[in-house]
Amino acid sequence: MPMKKLFLAASLMLLLTPVLALAQSAFDGTWKIDMNKAELSTKPDVYLLQNGMYECKTCVPPVKIKADGQDQTVTGHPYYDTAAVMVISDHEIEETDKKDGKTVATSKTTVSSDGNTLAFEFSDSSNTNAAPVTGKGEETRVAKGPAGSNAVSGSWRIAKFENVSDNGITWTYKVSGDELMMSTPTGQSYSAKLDGTEAPYQGDPGTTAVSVKMSGTDALEETDKRGDKVISVSTMTMAADGKTATIMVKDLLHGTTSQFVAVKQ
Repeated sequence: MPMKKLFLAASLMLLLTPVLALAQSAFDGTWKIDMNKAELSTKPDVYLLQNGMYECKTCVPPVKIKADGQDQTVTGHPYYDTAAVMVISDHEIEETDKKDGKTVATSKTTVSSDGNTLAFEFSDSSNTNAAPVTGKGEETRVAKGPAGSNAVSGSWRIAKFENVSDNGITWTYKVSGDELMMSTPTGQSYSAKLDGTEAPYQGDPGTTAVSVKMSGTDALEETDKRGDKVISVSTMTMAADGKTATIMVKDLLHGTTSQFVAVKQ
């Protein structure tokens, strides 16, 4: 699967989990994203595999490496520092990403015979201190790559994620006084005041700080930072029954907006 999608686990945990709390005990507990109700970003991912080189043009920062199956150094990515892309056929590739010599993500990408659907499956521990997050999904072609390039080349729009393991879409909240505590099965956590005061974000190499603040009586806004840079803003609106919540996520790194539904377990 192309490099940007390798880090589903990191993206989901970063963007989905830190946004659901109010200073009421009803919001305490474990929550889970319903991926069947996800409204995913429509901004295309752009890849190019040609003449022995692989490019992820929409990665941040962009990636361009030899597609020879060997570890290639990449810079500017907190979750991995080498990537290896192996070309299996003109419709299929495999990718392995490592950090400090340790494998943190693997994926397999296969393009359909008509060239219009890209299927991927992955195992990702780049953002976890426990078992890897696994899953699969599909992207739909928006534009073709140049003549003679591998079928994975071109512009693709994510269509769906399936069978995402619970550890990547589940988290627990606890409100104590004016403070919100969050933890995930994959080892992320924070404890932040509900007045927008910045606090450390623990266990995520790509997120260093978090702040949360109330908006009215049924909504919460969270801002996540990497160093001095804001990387995402998430707004949650709680349903009247207290059992579900709608989460709007603005990924400022990639310039995308997505919407999710969380269900109390």
